[in-house]
Amino acid sequence: MRKLLFILCLFVIAGHASGQKDIKPASVGFSFGFADFITPARIYESTIHEGLNHGWANVGQTMNPAFMIHYHKGLSTNLDFYASYMGSFTSKLSDKFPDPSTTFFHSIDVGIKPKMFTDKAVFNPYLILGLSAYNYKSTFGAQLPWGVGFQFNINDELYLISEAQYKTRLTDGFTDHLFYSFGFSVPLTAKQKAVPPPPPPPPAPVVVAVKVPVDTDKDGIIDSLDKCPEVAGVAKYNGCPIPDTDGDGINDESDKCPDKAGYARYNGCPIPDKDGDGVNDEMDKCPDEPGTPENGGCPTLQQYSFNANNVQFATGNAVLTAGARKELDKGAQILADHPDVKIAIEGHTDNTGNAALNKKLSQKRADAVKAYLVGKGISADRLTATGFGSDNPIADNKTKVGRDQNRRVEFKTIH
Repeated sequence: MRKLLFILCLFVIAGHASGQKDIKPASVGFSFGFADFITPARIYESTIHEGLNHGWANVGQTMNPAFMIHYHKGLSTNLDFYASYMGSFTSKLSDKFPDPSTTFFHSIDVGIKPKMFTDKAVFNPYLILGLSAYNYKSTFGAQLPWGVGFQFNINDELYLISEAQYKTRLTDGFTDHLFYSFGFSVPLTAKQKAVPPPPPPPPAPVVVAVKVPVDTDKDGIIDSLDKCPEVAGVAKYNGCPIPDTDGDGINDESDKCPDKAGYARYNGCPIPDKDGDGVNDEMDKCPDEPGTPENGGCPTLQQYSFNANNVQFATGNAVLTAGARKELDKGAQILADHPDVKIAIEGHTDNTGNAALNKKLSQKRADAVKAYLVGKGISADRLTATGFGSDNPIADNKTKVGRDQNRRVEFKTIH
């Protein structure tokens, strides 16, 4: 900790010594990442080396998906203030006391980020030190987040950000955790380009008894030659302003899409949507594959006329019916046509009978579906199979109709 504070002081001194140029403007961004509550607990029980090695070796068992919305504002050229909101759907908290359900963990962080270089640097490492207030179920508390990050300057208006933080608990009631993230940050306002002053008006000719030419808008072009005599312009456009054909506030000379309204960060062009699915590339998790907005821009089996309700089994076992095999043949063809799509297969039952047996049956059914698709040439790496038994009903188990709906297999796209 003393080394961390010493390095932090060096960053702060360097930031003040370099002057007040190139201070980061107010910026916002979004990051996706993973929260790990298990590895710190293992570190306490063993060593840092063993805990981290065990955590990375079993990353799928320790990581919880998370997201972060963040705000940055420069205090000096090498020191930024930040505030962020982090949320994680958390179910993996402890080896000894696993949480049987997924619960939303969230926190609000504030702090500082001392940077090694100014924002003009393409690659810029920095430190993180702050204070965090969190909520999990009915538990509130505080943590001390600290770590390292790397900023990549794309074009002075878009920064890619990668961070690794360790959040040390300051209050009882919860555990330390690790947080890894990758995202982007953009300024709230576009940088203003300096507009050169209009050229000075030409000197009046020294001729006796000759009327001095009039230049009403003072743009250096006399009214007799000025097609826009009351609005200052430039000679290239005969005294009129540089046109903005699409009316997006970016003049045609700087606009790469002068006939379509767009945004400054895209040089006057609209936000791109390469796959044409209505989800712009900034928000599209599958930008090269048409999908649905509800699925983050990624495709689903259902949008290709796949009907999961047709995937049925013989009563009380995991044997696929003929209709189920026919529907899975269709699903296998869809997956073959879209090799980037990954699917989570989830088996569910009603609450009739023994819960433990129901969970085993649902797992066998999910495994049977996966095995069938693998047999049709789909790579097992693209498929996961999980049985949930009667834990996640979608209808009332008190009625026959509800129980029929609860006995199902679901297919979800993995991003």
